[in-house]
Amino acid sequence: MTEPITASYVQEDDDWKVTVSGSGKELTGRAPGIIAARDRADQLVEKLSPPERSTVVHLLNGSAFDFTAAYMTARLTLPEIEPLEVPPPANGKAKEKIDAKPPVPQGKELPKAVDEAKAPEKAEPAKTPAKAAQTS
Repeated sequence: MTEPITASYVQEDDDWKVTVSGSGKELTGRAPGIIAARDRADQLVEKLSPPERSTVVHLLNGSAFDFTAAYMTARLTLPEIEPLEVPPPANGKAKEKIDAKPPVPQGKELPKAVDEAKAPEKAEPAKTPAKAAQTS
């Protein structure tokens, strides 16, 4: 049966101190955040015992729950980013650009004859057979 290994974390200013103990030995390390401290703890655990034979209990303030809450919060929290600044439209020209067709890359334009053939012609409304019959 294997003895559990304990990794205890203590925050010291911006850094974290981690103490790993087990099998009658104790190793310490430092890291610049709880995520890095967790990685450092794994490195220290490997020095104490083979990875396949170790069960590690991570503790913050003597509590595995407190460690898990702090660690998961750090892993799932997005870094602070400044909001994007969208400049205001200049004299309504932004709307004109939105309504206009995007420019066609040079060399990809259709010949004028094809472009004109594609333009829809304004057709007169067709008379329906019922209306044609009524007017005659």
